[in-house]
Amino acid sequence: MFLGLPIPVIGLLIAVFVLVILVLRTRVHAFIAMLIAAAIAGLIGGMSVNDTLGAISKGFGGTLGGIGIVIGLGVMMGSVLEASGAAEKMAYSFIKFLGKKKEEWALALTGYVVSIPIFVDSAFVILYPVAKALAKNGKRSLLTLGVALAGGLVVTHHTVPPTPGPLGVAGLFNVDIGAMLLVGMSFAAFPVIGMVMYAKWLDKKYPDFNQQVFSDEELKQKYDDYIESREKKALPSLTLSLMPIVLPITLIFIKAILDLIAKSNPDLNSSVVYQFFVFIGHPMIALAISVLIAVYTLLPHSSKNDTANYLEEGVKSAGIILLVTGAGGALGMVLRESGAGDALAKEIAQLPISPILIPFIVSTLVRFIQGSGTVAMITAASISAPILSQIPGVNMLLAAQAATMGSLFFGYFNDSLFWVVNRMMGINDVKKQMIVWSIPTTIAWAIGGSLVILANLVWGNDGSITDLILPLGVLGGIMLYVKTQKLKS
Repeated sequence: MFLGLPIPVIGLLIAVFVLVILVLRTRVHAFIAMLIAAAIAGLIGGMSVNDTLGAISKGFGGTLGGIGIVIGLGVMMGSVLEASGAAEKMAYSFIKFLGKKKEEWALALTGYVVSIPIFVDSAFVILYPVAKALAKNGKRSLLTLGVALAGGLVVTHHTVPPTPGPLGVAGLFNVDIGAMLLVGMSFAAFPVIGMVMYAKWLDKKYPDFNQQVFSDEELKQKYDDYIESREKKALPSLTLSLMPIVLPITLIFIKAILDLIAKSNPDLNSSVVYQFFVFIGHPMIALAISVLIAVYTLLPHSSKNDTANYLEEGVKSAGIILLVTGAGGALGMVLRESGAGDALAKEIAQLPISPILIPFIVSTLVRFIQGSGTVAMITAASISAPILSQIPGVNMLLAAQAATMGSLFFGYFNDSLFWVVNRMMGINDVKKQMIVWSIPTTIAWAIGGSLVILANLVWGNDGSITDLILPLGVLGGIMLYVKTQKLKS
């Protein structure tokens, strides 16, 4: 014991402090910083050098062994959807289906679907011309349409596999990827709705918000240029565009349903039909099938070399995420084997907050400190999973969702999407930039966190209605601030 705390807990606290300093104040990458933190937690926590290095290797390999292949296949599929124009086809189709004056909902829905396989920054760059075209053609606010599109994109990117971050969280909490996908899609809908409502409110409160950025002549030119470029590019059909996304989700859903039935009917386990769907419904197989279908339906005329380049480009973009996810697994394993997780679990069980808030709070703080949603949720999962696993009654699936929802908090200067959204919309004033993007991401954070807390009251054994004070209190304070602002156009 030291200062009343067990030695493993002291090691963890020092490791987290070093991790934050390295990420925030130095040029050390998050991957290396997490490995250093894992080593510090083990060595100071009482583990030998060999035991510490063994735990790091075991945690790194074990985590990537479960989800590394799925991450690779997911980003491959996203590259094909991006290169083929399938994302733009979905946007136009949703807009046509929903009709005029509902463009913001169509763009949010497009973002909600497209960002499941495609990285959010790339997806916004691809689809933003659609928002600009609609702003001119439908005489709608470019501000509203841009925020709605970005809102749909960012929420599923942070909460729904096979996006790498949520996949890594699922692996660290050891929860079923299919369950993570289905719950994530369900929960994500509500933060998206909240961001669209905020986008519509922005147009009413600040009707001239970005009038100086795009003149009528510039918007008309952008619209004409975009239409001309689309006419020269053959887009795939909506059915083919949606198939690579819908098919794996459907297969994973069928497997999840059959698994539930099999628990009450053990005879089903020996059924050929059950075994078949268990095989093709595994996320790894489902996504492999999806990638093959995407290649042969969306890129039918591409050469072998071009196709390989598209697929390899996707894998390159996921490389560093794989490393960060593996490092998170290494840190988590050290905390388990050093005893820090068990020691902290006993302390947290006595706190006046529900354990489910731990990953939510840690993810929120890391997101605010260093900006990356993926690093925030992976860090939160690697720290909190070993702790929560020692507390009876914690719903680990909801804990995983808490980590992903926390990573939505207040996207600002250290978040790459903050700059992508604001620069493409031509917004340079700092206060405007925060109102356009930092506030709506915090709204999504509050709604998502509240949803997890409410679900925990039903499906967890440790929930408290007072847990809602944190997300709703922050949301109320931010909305009060926004309403008092008087921005000039």
